[in-house]
Amino acid sequence: MELPSRLIEAAVDQMASLPGIGRKTALRLVLNLLRRSDEQVNSFSESFQLMRQGVRGCATCHNLTEANKCSICINPLRKENVVCVVEDLRDLLAIEATGQFQGRYHVLGGVISPMEGVGPNDLNIETLVARAEQVAKQDEGEIIFALPATMEGETTAFYLFRKLSSYSLQVTSIARGIAVGEDLQHADEATLVQSLRQRLPYTN
Repeated sequence: MELPSRLIEAAVDQMASLPGIGRKTALRLVLNLLRRSDEQVNSFSESFQLMRQGVRGCATCHNLTEANKCSICINPLRKENVVCVVEDLRDLLAIEATGQFQGRYHVLGGVISPMEGVGPNDLNIETLVARAEQVAKQDEGEIIFALPATMEGETTAFYLFRKLSSYSLQVTSIARGIAVGEDLQHADEATLVQSLRQRLPYTN
C-alpha cells in the first residue's frame, strides 16, 4: 500500500518494527497519533524519553527499576535464600501476579540460543553464580529454574546447573504443567502457581 506521505511511511516503519505489530496496526496507530493534539503527542513522546533515561537494571537481580535496586530486592519480607531464575521481565511479572512466590528473582535477559547468536556471555549468568555463592551460605538455600519449556530453555537450565553444581544448595525446576514450547507469561495463573508449588529437583 502506497502511503500519501514519506513522513507517515517512516512513522509506520518505526511502529511496525515493534514485536507483535504488523503494518496495518502500525498505520492505525500512526493515524490515531496524527488526530491527537500537539500536547498529547508531546506527552506521549516525553513519556518514552523519560522511561529510556530513568529506567535501569537492578544491580542485584537485573529487574527493571528507577533506583539502584528494585523494590523486590530491598523488601525485607522477601526470602533471600530462595532465588527464582527467569528469562525476562515478563516472566517475573507473570509469577508476581500469582501473589504466591515470596522469594527473590534473577533475570537472565534471555536464554542460550546458538541459532540467534546468544551465548552464555550475553546473559546475566556470572552475577547469578555470585548470588548462588551467597545463597549457599544460608539455610535451605534454593535456586529455582523457571525457564521456558523450549529447547533453548532446557539448554540454558543445563548450562546453569553445571555452573552451580559446586555449591551446597538445592537446584529445582518448576513442574512441567507449562506446555512444551510455551513461555511462562502465556501460562494462566493457576497453572503457574501449581508449577511453582510442585517444583522438582533439577536433574540433567
